[in-house]
Amino acid sequence: MDFTPTQEQAAARDLAARIFGDLSTHERLVSAGTGTDSELSKALCSAGLVGATEDIGLLGLVLLLEEQGRTTAQVPFAATCVYGVLAVATHGTDEQRTRLLPPLRDGTAVATGAFPAHGGIRVSASGLLSGTAPLVPWLRDATHVLVPDADRALWLVRTAEAEVSDVETTAPWAAGRLVLSGTPGERLGGPGAYESVLALGRTAFAGLQAGVCAGSLARAVEHTSAREQFGRPLSTNQGVLLRAADAYMDTEAIRVTAYEAAWRQDEGLEAAAEVLTAAWWASEAGRRVVHAGQHLHGGTGADLDHPVHRHFLWGRQLDAYLGSGPELLAELGRLLAREPIPAHEPVPAHEPVPAHEPVPAHAPVPAKEPLRESR
Repeated sequence: MDFTPTQEQAAARDLAARIFGDLSTHERLVSAGTGTDSELSKALCSAGLVGATEDIGLLGLVLLLEEQGRTTAQVPFAATCVYGVLAVATHGTDEQRTRLLPPLRDGTAVATGAFPAHGGIRVSASGLLSGTAPLVPWLRDATHVLVPDADRALWLVRTAEAEVSDVETTAPWAAGRLVLSGTPGERLGGPGAYESVLALGRTAFAGLQAGVCAGSLARAVEHTSAREQFGRPLSTNQGVLLRAADAYMDTEAIRVTAYEAAWRQDEGLEAAAEVLTAAWWASEAGRRVVHAGQHLHGGTGADLDHPVHRHFLWGRQLDAYLGSGPELLAELGRLLAREPIPAHEPVPAHEPVPAHEPVPAHAPVPAKEPLRESR
């Protein structure tokens, strides 16, 4: 495995870091409330970063989402790239790609997804959709939503033709409740499309969590290095150092497992177990890191207006969106249980034992020499 970014991936990552750093400031985040920063969205589309995900692959998208997570930039970048651009590019027909991809690239269309499937969407004999998706991130800002039905077939629905109501979540993701009542939908992909898009989403949001955790940790390091207690910086206390070190190791685990899951999917390799592993680390370790970031700020971290609190909110929202750790481990266990356990070594061929010779139950254990004291 080689996670070294290509020249195109590195250039896109650096451009994204500059745009997010310039426009996703604390002041702009406060003024955005729970909605999307439209100016930032336009800047990302104008720079070609939304459309670039078709060329730089899922690993490239993970690199871009890390940069978004560092600043908790309030845009539906991950949702549009996964449930819009990549879903259509991977599973759409030629006609769908020609019609749908240009508006997604230039920002005139915004996509999100009602993932994971809850089984509440039904399809009538005439192809109309009915049912409810109780929580869809960025739904209030989306023009299209990718909806899996009870049989896990994918349908692309225009939000203007559905009923959308506001739902406030932990993080300000402009979420909504989607109600379909005989709503027309456009079929996207065939068998296996749901599992493919779900894997893309889990990997992408794990990459976003890696950035959220990195940003939280960076703020904690800056705070504890500058804040003094009893005449010395907080960062010199052993307890602070150990808590920060644990957060760093957790953040790196989230990052490397997200990279591996993305790289394997880009290479066309089996990645189901790696995707679930990345999602588990992002959920379980992500929660630990953002709690540590807030804790290491002491009383300052309890201030709802402090920037580190936004990382806390995003980390907890991503934890909930990816699924709880026990749920993900149970799914991983079911996946592994269906696979044969590979042998560690090939069994050598041997001559059959003649019938008249008894087969020993076990080989005799040789006597051990007494231990001699080393001098």
